[in-house]
Formats: sequence, C-alpha cells, structure tokens
Amino acid sequence: MDYSYIGAGKVYIKDNSTPAGLLEVGNVSKLEFSVEEDAIELRDYTSPGGGVLNEVRRVKGVTATMTLHELKAENVALMLYGSTTGVNAGTVADEVVTGYPGRLTRLAHAGPVDVVVKNDFEGAAGGTTFVAGTDYEVRPGGIFVLAGGDITPGQTLHVAYGYGVEDVIEALTAAAKEYGLFFEGLNEAQSGRPFLVDVHRIRFGATKAFSLIGDAFAGFEVAGKVLKDTTKTGAGVSQFFKATSQQVAAVPAG
Repeated sequence: MDYSYIGAGKVYIKDNSTPAGLLEVGNVSKLEFSVEEDAIELRDYTSPGGGVLNEVRRVKGVTATMTLHELKAENVALMLYGSTTGVNAGTVADEVVTGYPGRLTRLAHAGPVDVVVKNDFEGAAGGTTFVAGTDYEVRPGGIFVLAGGDITPGQTLHVAYGYGVEDVIEALTAAAKEYGLFFEGLNEAQSGRPFLVDVHRIRFGATKAFSLIGDAFAGFEVAGKVLKDTTKTGAGVSQFFKATSQQVAAVPAG
C-alpha cells in the first residue's frame, strides 16, 4: 500500500487557561515538528579503534515551528506576547492635538474620515476652519500639516472625524501562554484523506522577525516547545502529541 504524503490543511489553537474552543489561525505555509535527543554512548575501550558498544537515547524536547500569513489580531498577539482590544466604529467630536508644518500629527484612531480641523478658538467669533489640501492632508495615521498653509508651528488644533472598527494590539504586555494545537490535515497524495495531529500542550516563543515592508507576502514564523502532559496516561499513550491517519476511505453510514 502507498503511504506517501503531501500535506495541506488548517491549524487551530486553544488557550489552555480558558474553556473556549479551537481558534483557526488562518493560512499557514509551514507546520513542522522537530524531536531533540540526548545520546549517551558507551565507547568500546577494549580494542584499538574504539567504536560504540552501546547507546541510550532520551528525548530532550519537541519543537513545533509554524509560519503564519494572516495578520489578524489573535495571531499578532500570539507572535508578540500581546493583548488585544476590539474598538467599535464611532466618531470623535473634538480631539485636541498640536500641529507643525511639514509634520504628521497622529490621531487616536486609524483611517479617519469626514475630517474637520479647526483652530483653538472653536465656537468663538473669528474661529478658523482649516482647508484640506491647502492646510493639511488626511493620512491613515492622522493629519499631515502642509507647509505654506495657515497652520502655524505648535498650533493647537481641534479635530472631528469618524473611524471604523479597529483591533488594537498592545505588544509585549503578557507572558507566554500555554496552548493546545490541532492540525486538521489533508493528504493530497492520498485523495485528501484526513491526517490529524493533536498537540496537548505547547508554549510558543515570540516571533524572531516582524517584517512590515517587503515585496512578497509576509510570513511570520513562531516556534514553540511541546510540553509533556502528565494527565495523558496509559500504555502506548503519548504525553506530547498524537497523529491520526486515515488510510482507507470511510464507509458511508447506513
């Protein structure tokens, strides 16, 4: 029988500290397990040339490496030991900022729309409403004050605008979490038959590189240690992970 394998499939993770179900992480181009061993060797000292008379191998650890391609909030939090907060769409009636010609003034929310910028005499006689394209331009991160306009260096500005739904990720604010991992694999070399892997406990390290500019689709690699799960007991039961391979097509029920 042919047991060849070409893998594809979906990866899910579960925060082991909560009862919530498995979260799909999205497009993953690599999922790889590496087993590290310690080898204890007994050299043969009884004859010239030596050699190994006996050897004992012990599992030192199991490392899982995963490359993610979707920059959704949960993935970024996983990669950067962060915390996430969802922000509903809304409006800002009066955000007070300071403007400098030739500089970007950050706003509290991303992608502002319907922007109105006024001076610090808002509501008073003689107040000024600045002109987009002449005094400033709207950018995804705020307003860029244009040189040659009516906004003077260090001027206090009052900004009103609308914004969309946001995910806010605060990086490096949390300790590494313990997850369960499930690979819902399909073996393309065997007509897409299931190949499933359950990892009971895994703790990921932070990503080594967080590339935000490039010519290719970004891939964010994380590696984690597969930890022993002492609750898994019994003869032949792995305390690290198990794999289930369907080699014969299922028989329809009924």
